[in-house]
Amino acid sequence: MTQRILLINTNVCTSPDPVFPLGLGYLNSALCKAGYITRWHDYLVHSEPLEAVLRDFMPDYIGISLRNIDDVLIRRRETFHQLPVRICETIRRFTDAPVIIGGSGFSIFPESILEITGADFGISGEGEESLPALLRALESGTDYRMIPGLVYREGDSIHINASEPMNPEFEMHSADPPRDLVDYYAGTSSMLNIQTQRGCSFNCCYCTYPSIEGCANRFRDAVAVADEFERIAAMGARYIFIVDSVFNSSAEHVAAVCEELIRRNTGLRWGCFLRPAGLTPELMRLMARAGLAHIEFGSDSFADAVLEAYRKGFAFDDILNSSRMAADENIDYCHFLISGGPGETDRTLKEGFDNSLHLKNAVILAVVGMRIYPGTALHEMAIDEGRIDRDSKLLMPEYYISPALTEDSVFEYLSHFAESASGWIPGDPAGEYSSLVARLRKKGVTGPLWSYFAMIQRLIPPTLVASKK
Repeated sequence: MTQRILLINTNVCTSPDPVFPLGLGYLNSALCKAGYITRWHDYLVHSEPLEAVLRDFMPDYIGISLRNIDDVLIRRRETFHQLPVRICETIRRFTDAPVIIGGSGFSIFPESILEITGADFGISGEGEESLPALLRALESGTDYRMIPGLVYREGDSIHINASEPMNPEFEMHSADPPRDLVDYYAGTSSMLNIQTQRGCSFNCCYCTYPSIEGCANRFRDAVAVADEFERIAAMGARYIFIVDSVFNSSAEHVAAVCEELIRRNTGLRWGCFLRPAGLTPELMRLMARAGLAHIEFGSDSFADAVLEAYRKGFAFDDILNSSRMAADENIDYCHFLISGGPGETDRTLKEGFDNSLHLKNAVILAVVGMRIYPGTALHEMAIDEGRIDRDSKLLMPEYYISPALTEDSVFEYLSHFAESASGWIPGDPAGEYSSLVARLRKKGVTGPLWSYFAMIQRLIPPTLVASKK
């Protein structure tokens, strides 16, 4: 008898936009290929109570995806692990089906999340191979304890197996997601998403990508990427966002994907995260011809001393040159900054603002403080400096603020910068932004909306009220 698995998406964030659960899409494809019947229950899309879904579908297994642990905003500190706890409590009242939890958020805190949710198993890291392997073992009664990335209980202990990179020949494919999900996400945000590679070989001191996806970049074939672009376009998306941690980790990969997109002439506009280093005018021009409309640069600082402390591996000159290349091709771009982290001082904040004035038409999205995650270089630094204890679970957010500054002083600097330059968007946008975003979507505006923020700031004076709540 064919086994049924219910896939539950717990991500209910809608700011700045609802994000299609791409990881579940790839997982769903792997499960369908392995012969399982799947059904999705998305807490943003579906209003049907979970109890009714359980009664109607009668799943043999239940998979729960936890995308985000918290909002990474120091003055809000909203956390998202409570919903999976409530979901597991509901499930236990209606079925004994094994519950398996995964997702990027789970992969950062596998032991803590398995413990508080009461889930039977977890998959840390990639699940397309490990989850079907677990289900086969459960069906046959064979030993599952060696499955890569498996998190499981044995007596009173929780065991966490090391993750392994997915077989390079195993093609990711998010084919045939439910129509109502596609309509909701494409309709509310104008966007669907795609991943062209996994793994991250860079060394940013705070980043969890290497622990979630591995430290080596693994690239999808350019033809497969272009095929998925066309499938997404056929679903009704008007814009695609490439969710790779760094799309330009390989210039050769970028060129191959863009050349294939140009050959297909899909006409889709798209955006991506770029590292502001290793770019050339020729590569930027090629991306523009392929439809690149928005760049989100992971710059983190505009001061060289801070970039070195953050272990970014580039300097402000690289940021400046990359920005000029984008401007030359009329590509909208923004820079994400983490203000107040290791090495930050009054002087570097001022230097960063002065440098930002050389970035033509840039939007600067700045947050305060650096979220401390386990397994990162920042985690070890915080322990060495006595900021946190080694046995601290960190499930509730802890932030690193440079000893030369305070949280309040960094917010004051950013507020002043926003008053002096309309491109600066500090902290969490005020509530008025959300209503304007909704109106822009209704007018048919596609893609990320930070390119409108400078205009919005002229209409609504900058405020940090929402950040201070």
